[in-house]
Amino acid sequence: MNAQDVMTVDVVSVGPGHGIRHAIELMLANNVSGLPVMDDGGKLVGILTEGDLLRHAELGGGHPLTGEAAETAHDYARAASWMVSDVMSVRPVTVDEHTPVTRIAYLMQKYGIKRVPVMRGDRVVGLVSRADLMLAILEAAPDDAGRSDDAIRRAIETRIRVATGLAPDAIRVTVRDRQVTLEGTVEHADQREAARVAAISLANVRSVANEIVVKARAEAETKTDRD
Repeated sequence: MNAQDVMTVDVVSVGPGHGIRHAIELMLANNVSGLPVMDDGGKLVGILTEGDLLRHAELGGGHPLTGEAAETAHDYARAASWMVSDVMSVRPVTVDEHTPVTRIAYLMQKYGIKRVPVMRGDRVVGLVSRADLMLAILEAAPDDAGRSDDAIRRAIETRIRVATGLAPDAIRVTVRDRQVTLEGTVEHADQREAARVAAISLANVRSVANEIVVKARAEAETKTDRD
């Protein structure tokens, strides 16, 4: 499943010369938490998010001009300006239409972002949000009883990567006679549990042996063995 399969195509955007008040009204009216910022030629020049707006001076985000002058002045301009171009995040993370959803989930987790513009050349053709990825999981058709072990393995790998945002090779999945074994090392216990749930919730899976190790636990056990 790729970006083009899950993206929202009716993208609400704002221009860099628009006012902050207009941008907020667009967000509220369309129930979105971020807007691509596009110039008059339709080229993506940034993205405006709720996080950017929360830095605004009206919400206590302004800073006095103290400390390093250039850096502080830049922070002050972002916090005090009422123009989108001064507040938006520049150089946003983007993907193309053929980017796998597993890669998108990984980018969202890596950079702590909630949405990714989908590009065709230098044009925005869609937007993938965390909600879009969650819907993709919910709408995934259950597999028929006749699916092979290999097909079940590939389906589980996709679900795990979307659910956890981990890199494609972080968790190894093996399936024998519809019995699943999960192996690998993860940073957090929640990722281990999410992987198990993603596997056991797939139709036709008979059982799941969760042998994934949480990194902190693995390091502690290694230290104990050395001691």
